[in-house]
Amino acid sequence: MSRSHAAEQKPALPLSRTSKRVLYALRSALIQAVPAALGIVLVVFVLLQLVPGDVVDVMASQSGSASAETMAWLRAEYGLDQPVLAQFWNYLWHLAHLSLGYSPRFGTDVTSLIAGRLPDTLLLMLLAQAVALLVGIGFGVIMAVWANKWPDRLLTLVNLLLYSLPGFWIGLLVLLLFSVQLNWLPSGGNQTIGANLSGGGALLDKLRHAVLPVLALSSYFIAIYARLTRSALLDIADQDFIRTAHAKGLAPWRIVSRHMLRCALTPVTTVAGLYFGNLLGGTAVIETVFSWPGLGSLAMEAIIARNFNLVLGILLLSAFMVVIVNVLVDLLQSLIDPRMEGSA
Repeated sequence: MSRSHAAEQKPALPLSRTSKRVLYALRSALIQAVPAALGIVLVVFVLLQLVPGDVVDVMASQSGSASAETMAWLRAEYGLDQPVLAQFWNYLWHLAHLSLGYSPRFGTDVTSLIAGRLPDTLLLMLLAQAVALLVGIGFGVIMAVWANKWPDRLLTLVNLLLYSLPGFWIGLLVLLLFSVQLNWLPSGGNQTIGANLSGGGALLDKLRHAVLPVLALSSYFIAIYARLTRSALLDIADQDFIRTAHAKGLAPWRIVSRHMLRCALTPVTTVAGLYFGNLLGGTAVIETVFSWPGLGSLAMEAIIARNFNLVLGILLLSAFMVVIVNVLVDLLQSLIDPRMEGSA
């Protein structure tokens, strides 16, 4: 038997547990994403059709005057004169060809508009999620270690304020303090106008503009993660393996960081995945307060302008982002808690 023939007969290596977990998560995400996308398109399309007026009415009002013939021609040009079912079928046809349609308001395709705003929104969301997790978990550890003592009571009060105050209100407060009174940080936008920065300077400038929006967006989630971490750590503190670690004479910080915190991260990451949709929805208000040019502010402009194709495109992208984040959370949990690999 020749070497080439023997190589052809060589059996394939079995997949590892991690690879099986990844494939299972991707398959589950695909199964969830397609029906979710169709459901979102159907529900939102019907709701938008119930809204009085269309993009042609908005364009006519902004121009100051438009004849009935011009408006009828525009509706025929954009397919708005067709029956609702025909419009829905046309949208699905374009969606099947990976096209999100055309935006009459901005005079370009929806995909280009979303691609231009998506990086700034992702930057804001990722920074807010990172700050919320780091600060929230840190607060939760301090509250659990000093349970029912003054650090716990102080941080409980702080978390109560963060949980109770709306994000836009906190945004206005930090805007008034750090931008108006102290003049430390810019009040809005995502870059310094006229600075003509590039490379690292442009990145630092954008991060400087993102500080206040990130603080406002992450405030509510800091309180959520802190309370959840405290509760999870206190529940784990009575487990037998923690008592065994104390009996072995391990340092308290080592027990908390290497044994207790790893188990407590599982519910925290689960809730972080579930709240990702809330985080995405909160960007719309925060971007409006700080004039941050992201998807949230673009969605507000699209709704006001009756730009339904753009609204549908943003909602579809948001749905897929939520599905992807939940897949990543599922994979992260399998790394944090190896016992979950056996469920794949």
